[in-house]
Amino acid sequence: MDPEPLQRARERLGEARRGPADRAALNTAVERAGEALESLAERTAELEAAVPERLGAAVQESMRSQVLPVGRHVAEVRGLANQTIRRLERLQLDLDAERRARIEDLAVLVDLIAAGWQGVERRIDRLDRVVDRVERALEDRPVAAVYRIEDRQERAG
Repeated sequence: MDPEPLQRARERLGEARRGPADRAALNTAVERAGEALESLAERTAELEAAVPERLGAAVQESMRSQVLPVGRHVAEVRGLANQTIRRLERLQLDLDAERRARIEDLAVLVDLIAAGWQGVERRIDRLDRVVDRVERALEDRPVAAVYRIEDRQERAG
């Protein structure tokens, strides 16, 4: 509150106490004070009516200006999160498909290696049989006499 009007009011009260008051001046002062009070009451009523409206409008405007962008940002983040989740799920599916394909490739490779070793084993078995036949044939043949040239020269000499 402004101290100047209070000071003026105190001075007037002091003057009124000191000297005999003029009835007309006193009535005028009371009348002016009443008018001032009425004016103050009217202004107060206007403010009481206007402040909630203004305050409500200010709050709504600030909410509109501050919350709406935040809501948009939240919606954008939610959309990006959903998109990221979808991409991760797609990557997971791709990885699972690749893993299955690599397992199938590995199974085919194992089958090829096993078939190759079976072929090698058959060939080795066939070679073993051939070697056995050759050995038996050699055992059944009569052995030829071996004469050494050195032995012949010693007898002749």
